[in-house]
Amino acid sequence: MIATTTSNGIRVDLKLIADLVEPRTRVLDIGCGDGALLDYLYKVKQVDGRGIELSMAGVRAAVSQGLSVIQGDADTDLKDYPSDAFDYAILSQTLQATRDPRGVLENLLRIGRRAIVSFPNFGHWRNRLQILGQGRMPVTESLAYQWWETPNIHFCTIRDFSELCDTLGITVEKSFTLDRHGHPLQRPVHSRRANLFGVEAICVLKR
Repeated sequence: MIATTTSNGIRVDLKLIADLVEPRTRVLDIGCGDGALLDYLYKVKQVDGRGIELSMAGVRAAVSQGLSVIQGDADTDLKDYPSDAFDYAILSQTLQATRDPRGVLENLLRIGRRAIVSFPNFGHWRNRLQILGQGRMPVTESLAYQWWETPNIHFCTIRDFSELCDTLGITVEKSFTLDRHGHPLQRPVHSRRANLFGVEAICVLKR
């Protein structure tokens, strides 16, 4: 997906996630990067926000803005958080880079009353076309790495994610897909067209 930004200087997909968060709630942003989403939520929604980020460069960038961010790994550190500690647990563009996506999802919904998850859709038609036509792993705006350097270790389609939620008894309370410019397509994840035309999916989950 092309990383377009809003007039507020925040990426379009992060702004869409922020719009799903109620004001003055408790938020944990896992894989928060430089803290752009947390900073926006703090200023616009007055949330009580915390962040976890794997890279020290991201942690330093977030802390330099006055944000409460620690270094941590979604695969190993979420288990240390108490149940129902947050209103929202957010995982943006990180699920596909975890070693245990199922376990991470279960922990998100243990520590948060709701989880907001976004991920690139490997089933997008451009990816299918590259595999079919070139016989190679796709490289696109949303999957911008060569196969040998990618941090993404568990590619999934929107349909895969939807079926995992069904398996775990997770309710997809709200969902929509985005086009390559980050604009919502208003197709829920259970839609066949979402799996074909959505570059990215954003889902609000609850137990």
